[in-house]
Amino acid sequence: MILKVARLGHPAIRTPTQPVAVDQIKTHDFQKLLDDMVETMHEYIGVGLAAPQVHLSIQVAVLEVEHHPRYTDMPSVPLTYLINPIVTVLETEKIDEWEGCLSIPEMRGSVPRFKKVHVKALGRNGEALDFIAEDFHARVIQHETDHLKGEVYLDRMRDMRTLAHLPEWQRYVLPELHRKDEKDEKN
Repeated sequence: MILKVARLGHPAIRTPTQPVAVDQIKTHDFQKLLDDMVETMHEYIGVGLAAPQVHLSIQVAVLEVEHHPRYTDMPSVPLTYLINPIVTVLETEKIDEWEGCLSIPEMRGSVPRFKKVHVKALGRNGEALDFIAEDFHARVIQHETDHLKGEVYLDRMRDMRTLAHLPEWQRYVLPELHRKDEKDEKN
């Protein structure tokens, strides 16, 4: 079932979440919620979705980057369920890249994120997850876990002048990024 996505301004987006009780994870209703979150993420062509975005104040996020039409150059990230995640920064270097959000539709902004993080969480069936994520994978995790704290990418932007509507970003910013990449490759 496709869930309704809360947009910026709805209180659910700014409300810090509560941990999920371990005994709740294997219940039919919780497993259905996880399926619905994945289906919703796919429907909206997202790479991640956090529970507050579907009006739930619990510590759950799903993410996946497999043959994604918007992120064709990014390495794949298998379908991952993060329940009660704890993210620890491993490298303090921050990389500025463009982000969007299903709760802030049709916008893009340049956001600094840590390059490398350590993640501990529970998986879909309550199993312990313990892994390191780098680059785009780390960015997606930081974006989704920010939602669990009641934060959005706008809160992390260094320069709000980079904020752009998607059609204008595609028309003016994206071609400039491609020209810069081509120039860097020649040097």
